[in-house]
Amino acid sequence: MPPTLRRYLPILDWGSRYDRRTLESDALAAVIVTIMLIPQSLAYALLAGLPAEMGLYASILPLVAYAVFGTSRALAVGPVAVVSLMTAAAIGNLGLTDPGAIALAAVTLAFLSGLFLTAMGLFRLGFIANFLSHPVIAGFITASGILIAASQLKHILGVEASGHNLLETLSHLLGNLGRTNLWTLIIGVSSIVFLFWVRKGLKPRLLKAGINPRLADVLTKAGPVGAVVVTTLFTWIFGLADRGVAIVGDVPRGLPPLTAPSFDPGMWAALVGSAILISIIGFVESVSVAQTLAAKRRQRIDPNQELIGLGTSNIAASISGGYPVTGGFARSVVNFDAGAETPAAGAFTAIGILLAALLLTPLIYFLPKATLAATIIVAVLSLVDFTVVKQAWRFSRADFFAVGATILLTLGMGVEAGVSAGVALSIFLHLYKTSRPHIAELGLVPGTHHFRNILRHDVETDPKVLTLRVDESLYFANARFLEDYIYDRVVGECALEHVVLNFPAVNEVDLSALESLESILHRLKDMGIHLHLSEVKGPVMDRLKRSHFLEEMNGRVFLSQYDAWMALSDQGATARAAE
Repeated sequence: MPPTLRRYLPILDWGSRYDRRTLESDALAAVIVTIMLIPQSLAYALLAGLPAEMGLYASILPLVAYAVFGTSRALAVGPVAVVSLMTAAAIGNLGLTDPGAIALAAVTLAFLSGLFLTAMGLFRLGFIANFLSHPVIAGFITASGILIAASQLKHILGVEASGHNLLETLSHLLGNLGRTNLWTLIIGVSSIVFLFWVRKGLKPRLLKAGINPRLADVLTKAGPVGAVVVTTLFTWIFGLADRGVAIVGDVPRGLPPLTAPSFDPGMWAALVGSAILISIIGFVESVSVAQTLAAKRRQRIDPNQELIGLGTSNIAASISGGYPVTGGFARSVVNFDAGAETPAAGAFTAIGILLAALLLTPLIYFLPKATLAATIIVAVLSLVDFTVVKQAWRFSRADFFAVGATILLTLGMGVEAGVSAGVALSIFLHLYKTSRPHIAELGLVPGTHHFRNILRHDVETDPKVLTLRVDESLYFANARFLEDYIYDRVVGECALEHVVLNFPAVNEVDLSALESLESILHRLKDMGIHLHLSEVKGPVMDRLKRSHFLEEMNGRVFLSQYDAWMALSDQGATARAAE
């Protein structure tokens, strides 16, 4: 079988070794994840401002697509909180009121996201995610968790409230606080308390009672289902829908419909920016989870193929009535802990969700929206983690500024402004840090062949020789910084005869940096100073050989810094004479 085909269709790799034991492990994991995913799918559709059934539809065909094209053995794809919030924000910007138009916009958003992710994968652009710093992403997710929880309080209180940011949402909530529905509040608060207790206290009690650990785990994961069943029955028996308790209502029963995205240029133009942001954030969240879980089993994933897996999953969502999906942290960990060994577990989960869509939807007519809101709140509060702010303050002021700005902008201006700021700040931080590379002046450690920073170690130096180690690749953003540093250092040094640039950390020299090196060379020549290089890596030397720089140099290229020291310094001359 052609290697290229296996690369783009990972199912051909793991599928060829699939056996009964693996099937049993995947099937058990699928049962557990299905139990968890049914209420989550409904809840996240509610968060996205979409009909509840779209959450179920987004949890069927996309999982099958990922099983075919994805490389992670444990990643569970489907609707997630942050992407659902971003979907709501993107569609909200369109100002649509017709439910059909809103659903079409969600389908189109999934299609655009899928196209973007797939194209990135085919062109092997997975490295782009590296430009998003982890602290900034952590700050954005923390702020998003707060926004999501705040946005669901209206369902807990049973009031009308809206807002694109935290201030607007809280203002509307406070303004309508007097209209709180008591029955809705009781259901919502009780569900939150119950779900928190299930998450923290149920499993230890079950284990203490002698329940099998695997069964105890399944029962714990079924906590949200228990809340759904109890509150639905409670609402139906006591007729609470007639007392103002908002319910899910009629959910279409049957297979996911075949749908098609809009090809209206105006809608594409309005959604493409949001689709790109959703794709990037979704990919970063998904690939970080996939890599973490793969490392625990000494496996690996292919980020570029993951792009294709997520891209095809979103395209699958767009043709089956869903909305944008990605890999979810909580359900992926559950999938992993439950023993999933291949992506087939996701396909089996899809079968479970499909059966739920076929058989169970009439049973959730009286499901209170407050219960789904409680499910969301309990799930997203685990995303809120302010320790990243404390760590950034202690470790790096630049990262602290970026994290703080991302959190404040997300809370104050909305999710799209926050994620845009996060992306921009991540790139800015990278450019800022690399534009001011660390440059160390070196001296010889006595009795050794090693050279270290003169500010940190007791070393030997020579007034005739200045050795500078550049701890960064040289490119257009930092080339001028190196020029200015060298000029400032050599001015007034009458005894200086040689400048050695030590390049062990320089992996790349672009054309702008080459021009700066030529400028440094000519300026030092005018001063009567020789320019030398040492410890230049092979690829960098190959690049320099393709220019005239080495021919114009008035110095030499040394294999090691010790060779340069022995050839240029007075101490080296003395040592050679003694030999």
